[in-house]
Amino acid sequence: MGWPLIGNTWSFIGAYKSQNPESFINNLKKRYGKTGIYKTHLFGNASIIVCSAELCRKVLTDDNNFQWGYPISNLILGDVPFDYISSHRRLHRLMTTALNQHQPPSSHLGTIEKIVINTLEEWSKMKEPILFVPEVNKFVFKLIIAILLGSGTDDTQIASMEEYYRKVYYGLHTTPINIPGFAYHRAVQARKLLVNTIRGVLGERRERRCNDPNPNTGIIDFMEKADFEDGRPMNHEQLVGLLIGLFIAARETTSRTAIWSTIYLHNHPRLLHKAKEEQEEIVKRRPPSQKGLTFTEIKQMKYLSKVIDETLRIRTNVFSIFREAKNETYLNGYLIPQGWKVLLWTSAVHMDPEIYPNPNQFLPSRWDDFIPKAGAFLPFSTGSSTCPGADLAKLEITIFLHYFLLNYKLVQLNPGGPVNHFPSPDPADNCPAKIIKIR
Repeated sequence: MGWPLIGNTWSFIGAYKSQNPESFINNLKKRYGKTGIYKTHLFGNASIIVCSAELCRKVLTDDNNFQWGYPISNLILGDVPFDYISSHRRLHRLMTTALNQHQPPSSHLGTIEKIVINTLEEWSKMKEPILFVPEVNKFVFKLIIAILLGSGTDDTQIASMEEYYRKVYYGLHTTPINIPGFAYHRAVQARKLLVNTIRGVLGERRERRCNDPNPNTGIIDFMEKADFEDGRPMNHEQLVGLLIGLFIAARETTSRTAIWSTIYLHNHPRLLHKAKEEQEEIVKRRPPSQKGLTFTEIKQMKYLSKVIDETLRIRTNVFSIFREAKNETYLNGYLIPQGWKVLLWTSAVHMDPEIYPNPNQFLPSRWDDFIPKAGAFLPFSTGSSTCPGADLAKLEITIFLHYFLLNYKLVQLNPGGPVNHFPSPDPADNCPAKIIKIR
């Protein structure tokens, strides 16, 4: 269980910041065998680590004994009294309805396509190199605002919200010391500014709805009319907190996957050629009268889908899915005390050589005629906690890669000049790059 109070947290942080983040879980396997389940103490909680596909599936599909277990920071919800644990299932159902029935992914195709085309064109016209990672983050944030809030939010407001959000997100990964000079304090101040901006945008939307009989709606319009299990409507402050939570859920996986898909393809010219060839064939089959992508064409992008799945596997957005034992229960013969955290170590599952041979290699072809068993591929969780925005996220990434592959190339710049090969740093390393238009 590690040291008093801090447990094994420092060991985990050291491994996670190293070139081999899986060393933490690998050390447990070496010391105690490949049992797939370990006891530890992380982030102030007695915890169970689960890192086998079968046990991950069992936990994620057992809603009677395991519930949502993520720590909820005040940076997301603020000081609003909100029992997120008991409300999670209701909110999850509402978001699933909003994102897959009320406004299904296909309904956003045109909006995504327009933003992608305009963004890539802007990047290619910039005289100075861009910082690829921050620019992709900004682009994805703009997509999120368009889908959640509909059109009408001007670029200045979006830029302000993205800047404040970035500081809030960074603060989630720091020690919560709310004293000037500390990163957490800066995040608290940024949240206040973000909340004020969101309130202003929502207020402007309400005014437009009063004056426009056919306003452009977003997901938020559906959520504003929703209520909880007991019939209580969601108040304004809860809605703002929910939006901040959605910013986190929607941006991080999408931007990270778009970034790494692009980098991996440009690091593997043969795979890049194959992905580009598929997109060119799709365009060639298009009737002359057709302008832009169709959802049918998206479904034809079989190889690109494998590129995205392989990126999601090898660059899992989060190391773990957090659950909590609702009751004293048994898992694989071990007693799990009530209240203990259960961490489903998805990165270990995705890098398991018994499931994915040569797991460190980027091999989209591994998905040829391969359907992973339940619990073996969890970029969007599974069971009742499956991410409601999974299909939308993959659609956004697909459209971005489609236009990038067809019309642009990525050239990293180092102090010695341009090079065509990207190294593999963490995306937080801001590599300057040029986006060059090739057609």
